[in-house]
Amino acid sequence: MIGEILSQLNLSAWQQSRRAVRVVLPFPKLRFWAWETLAWVLAIAVRVARPVVRIRFGSLISPRIGHFALNTELYLCERDAGKHGRTFDIFYCPEAVSNVQLMKMWARVLRVWPMAARVARVNRKLPGYRSHTVQLPSERDLQGYLDRVPAHLTFTQEELRLGSEGLLQLGIQEGGSFVCIHARDSAYLQAAMPGRDWSYHDYRNSDILNFLDAAKELSQRGFYVLRMGAAVEQALPPGLPKVMDYATNGRSDFLDIFLSAHCRFYLGDSDGLSTVPMVFRRPLAITNMIPFEEAFTWGASYLFIPKKLWLRQEKRFMGFREILESGVGRFLSTNQYVKRGIEPVENTSEEILALAREMDERLRGTWAVSEEDEDLQKRFWALWKPSDINKVFRARIGAEFLRQNQVLLE
Repeated sequence: MIGEILSQLNLSAWQQSRRAVRVVLPFPKLRFWAWETLAWVLAIAVRVARPVVRIRFGSLISPRIGHFALNTELYLCERDAGKHGRTFDIFYCPEAVSNVQLMKMWARVLRVWPMAARVARVNRKLPGYRSHTVQLPSERDLQGYLDRVPAHLTFTQEELRLGSEGLLQLGIQEGGSFVCIHARDSAYLQAAMPGRDWSYHDYRNSDILNFLDAAKELSQRGFYVLRMGAAVEQALPPGLPKVMDYATNGRSDFLDIFLSAHCRFYLGDSDGLSTVPMVFRRPLAITNMIPFEEAFTWGASYLFIPKKLWLRQEKRFMGFREILESGVGRFLSTNQYVKRGIEPVENTSEEILALAREMDERLRGTWAVSEEDEDLQKRFWALWKPSDINKVFRARIGAEFLRQNQVLLE
């Protein structure tokens, strides 16, 4: 009975109920205690109902689009695989929502109810709260679900129509194929969550101008190229045929998701936005991969090239084995690299161009596979061992990058 009632609740119903209570209960303290009482009643009712149905509450990681997209998708993959058992799970967003369109789409496949945030808070005060809490998986696809399980998000017919209109407004002709590119900088976090020091993430940043050679060649190969980003530090230079600075002209939450879901492939850094095409099972060509050990190793349609790590005192680059065995491949803050005297070196325009060419030709079926390249791939992946953040190894490191950096295999 409780499950049936809760299943009918959604964001709209919750907003309507709040408006109704504001009319009846105009005093803030009275409103607070009314909702608090209701939360306690529901939390206790959840425990009473447990012999019949186990109701759980889960917090979506809504402020950061990477976690909002991938952690949620992997939860649904786990649910399909039976990992969560027979439960009735209800979700809420504890903070700001990074993308409204993505929220709408998750609400179509999940039970999302803002009141659940209050009930979950009360739930944590009661014994046995873990049994009534959804633990979202990490953003690491340790089981290789994304290559085996269909995407859970789909667009409605109306959204497909709006997406087609959006492409035309951007200047993409009907049937035109496009590639999304993106270089990570600090602009989004500073705009979305000001007042915090985000410099610990600076080691992940890169220069969008290093993507221009790849963008120009992709346009010559018949693609439209869309520069993505919710907020960016610098605009693209004007006058590049079929290369569009969508991030600074025409960007919307809806198109961020639609474009990511329909691109031929995504060419960009290992940032949060890269997980959106991943959720829609689009091919990825990841540049400037760092931390090295957090490469997206699980996707058969993924290519990547890492930032190289320069040891200032020794005046040399760290080898791949050295990075993996030293723990440097898991460094998560700028200060860690600074203390070890390590300078992350972003990929050159030539390296990014070579990766874009390889991805395009692999998708076209024209990529020439050589014995030398296959041997280099085997030597590279032999360095990796299953761990708590990597268990599936289906991706490939860029062929030209590996040819030019064979010394790092030693």
